Amino acid sequence: MPENPSSVAPTVVRLARYTKADQEEILGNSDDPFGVAWTGLTWLPKDDHFGIRRDDRLVAHAGLLRLPIAIGHAETEVVGVGGVAVAPGMQGQGLARLIVTAALEHARTMGPQHALLFCRPPLVPLYQRLGWHPLDKDVLVEQPGARLVTMPLRTMVTPLCDGARWPSGPVRLFSLPM
Repeated sequence: MPENPSSVAPTVVRLARYTKADQEEILGNSDDPFGVAWTGLTWLPKDDHFGIRRDDRLVAHAGLLRLPIAIGHAETEVVGVGGVAVAPGMQGQGLARLIVTAALEHARTMGPQHALLFCRPPLVPLYQRLGWHPLDKDVLVEQPGARLVTMPLRTMVTPLCDGARWPSGPVRLFSLPM
């Protein structure tokens, strides 16, 4: 008897590209699919994309991007995690854990010692369950017109290698946020 495709454990695949149509396949057609338009921020596209398909439909995504950052007086890089999305009808099934875990596995091969993401306050508990830690410092990010602004969303970090410790000091992203 053939297996029901919906009962097969979902697998994460590396996506060759991720378009606005792909995002709409997951989140629908909305002017503010991530609920962050109120920030007025301009965001960077991600370089690496991971997805989960169910019944030939993209139902989850996470993207990665290497970014320059200063923590205190030390300049380094982080892997920015962004564009994390799970289709509304598929939430609560562990897909966020699966997609973020797979993205972080790849991030560990990229060099930086930490991953960083920005999220709305209601998502902080989800990311904490996935091993992320909220920063208690403001984070400055660049915006068009050479403006530096304080990130209004919660900044969270997670180590990408054993023994990695987030340094103390002010945090500045030398780019648009991801």
